[in-house]
Amino acid sequence: MSCAALNTANGLGLVTISLITGNPSKEQGGVMLDAPDHVLSTLEKDGSRRWLWPRLSTGKHWHRRRWFGYSLIAFFVTLPHLRYAGKPPLLLDIPARQLVVMGNTFLPTDTLLLAFGVLGVFLSIMAMTTLTGRVWCGWACPQTVYLEFLFRPIDRFFEATTGYGGKPRRAVKGALTVARFAIYLLLSMALAHTFLSYFVGTDRLAAWIRSSPVQHPLAFFVMIATTVAMMFDFMFFREQLCLIACPYGRFQSVMLDRKSLIVGYDVVRGEPRGRLQKQNQEPPLTPSNGDCIDCKLCVAVCPTGIDIREGLQMECINCTQCIDACDSVMEKIDKPKGLIRYSSQDGLTGVPSAKIRPRMLLYPTLLAVVTTAFLFTLFTKSSFDVSMLRGAGNPYTTIGIGKLQNSLKLRLVNRSGRPQIYQLAVLQPESLELEVLAPDKLVMQPGQSHLIPLSLSFPASLTAGQGGRVVAKLKITDSENRSEELDCQLLGPKQ
Repeated sequence: MSCAALNTANGLGLVTISLITGNPSKEQGGVMLDAPDHVLSTLEKDGSRRWLWPRLSTGKHWHRRRWFGYSLIAFFVTLPHLRYAGKPPLLLDIPARQLVVMGNTFLPTDTLLLAFGVLGVFLSIMAMTTLTGRVWCGWACPQTVYLEFLFRPIDRFFEATTGYGGKPRRAVKGALTVARFAIYLLLSMALAHTFLSYFVGTDRLAAWIRSSPVQHPLAFFVMIATTVAMMFDFMFFREQLCLIACPYGRFQSVMLDRKSLIVGYDVVRGEPRGRLQKQNQEPPLTPSNGDCIDCKLCVAVCPTGIDIREGLQMECINCTQCIDACDSVMEKIDKPKGLIRYSSQDGLTGVPSAKIRPRMLLYPTLLAVVTTAFLFTLFTKSSFDVSMLRGAGNPYTTIGIGKLQNSLKLRLVNRSGRPQIYQLAVLQPESLELEVLAPDKLVMQPGQSHLIPLSLSFPASLTAGQGGRVVAKLKITDSENRSEELDCQLLGPKQ
């Protein structure tokens, strides 16, 4: 590599440096860099898309992943139809600004619970990555689960490669193309409706399905957009979502260290690679000192198209297909299994390391603390929110000889899952008279919020000796005899 040109723009002081590698390009009058065979595992040397048809290796890890994946799909589809305390176990009701989790309703005002929840999610990711590496990507990510165990089997059926995988054995044309597209569309629509049910509930969704889309255009648009996105992803984008677009994989990757659990190739045992020499072969092949016979089956089965023998790579999703493939080869040639296995970078190079690391203790401990704080806040929170606001206009009015009145507004939110009737009472001072100007608003449905006008009357002498203000206490009680005390200031003349 050498410096080809150093150009300075007259009067501007701009400097352009060109680096030469390879042969000059006549069209551009400069040079072009020679690309490797695959810049990305899904990109050819000329920049075209490299389509992947991974072969199928049905080893023990694949069987475990398959049943785990189908269990996750069943859980995803079934969960919105279940009921706990009369509500779905999980419902994110955006129009009502509510999050329902196992019978508990969370509102935007639950800032402390939200903070603990978000912090718990991040600590869970850190703890999971520390203990299990990128197990999420290969075992539980919806992209991996649906692509590998729902849509790729459909492709193999139409391409006549069921049970084997690999490149198609027949061209998918005409009626086969239409049939595959129809199946993709039906599955994508079913998944889109299931996804939508987590935001509107299955009851409302069922009513919408039976009615015209004109009556619910926004929800219909969300369903269509989700269906189109799934069709694009699983028919075209596929593994590129993991390689290019997914931020979670990159977030996990930067958290790995040399002691983290990974799927790796044992270089010490496998190298140098060489073809398997048959007995009594003439002329004899150069014997290989390593166990890797360079069959490239680990590459052929990889759903992201990488070569695990090149070391730790961000594109590896820890799906363990290469482990199953390599173990099957080792079994056939009477070699020990585990040439490709779950290990760590230090473990593969023979560097001794402690089984328990500080990170393995730190993250679970922090997660336990945050979880405890979340649960304590959750179980000690009130069944209703209440706050007092000053009314508009003068801070006080004179309504008679020696008597004042304050106008206030009570903001009340029913956080319980049942209708409630609230009652207000004065605790102190005893001379305070309370009048609810909208008593009908004290009858509230679950999740309902009301701004209730109040009138507080009291003797003028109550504030005269207190600098024009005194603190009063009110008590709010619901139908289930749960109560809260509320302080409010009474204002009057200073003298």
